[in-house]
Amino acid sequence: MPVTQKEQQPKPTFLRRVLSVLMKAAVLLALLFVFDKLLPSISQQTQSFVVAKWQQLSLLQQELPTENSLPSPLPEQHLTDTWGAARSQGRSHEGIDIFAPRGTPIQSTTQGIVSKVGENTLGGRVVVVVGPGGAGHYYAHLEDYADISPNDWVDAGDVIGYVGDSGNAKGTPPHVHYGIYINGSAVNPYPLLQKD
Repeated sequence: MPVTQKEQQPKPTFLRRVLSVLMKAAVLLALLFVFDKLLPSISQQTQSFVVAKWQQLSLLQQELPTENSLPSPLPEQHLTDTWGAARSQGRSHEGIDIFAPRGTPIQSTTQGIVSKVGENTLGGRVVVVVGPGGAGHYYAHLEDYADISPNDWVDAGDVIGYVGDSGNAKGTPPHVHYGIYINGSAVNPYPLLQKD
């Protein structure tokens, strides 16, 4: 009488079945652990992105800054209109320079969303805040940044960085270069700032 294939295979022992179940459980627990660690981070990033986009839409519907409507980024310092002054390579100054001791806190002139915290060749360490009407508020030559990141919400008066001489200002007296960009074009921020 021929032996069938089913009869040839030995039945799994109790120990093998238990080990198989334990291995599957371990793999499942490992996957659950990974998802538990990843999902809150992904969820938080998605939520932060959605909130930032909603805030940006809200800001775009607000009015642009008007004459004497913005507080100074360095409230205790004297303001001078340095807009349009000659710069290297045939450029003209697209903002104003406000001088202060190195490390002086720089305050946001507006509520808005931080769109950049980083470096560029001319400005060195820079922060950009998108405010009402979509105006970009540009702070350059920072010594260091405050504890802010892109997509963070800031209010007028919040510290965004500290006065320095980074970028092409290296070796000059410490200051912040403050510029405003509306629809991609630089505008003179001096008339928009409140003077004491």
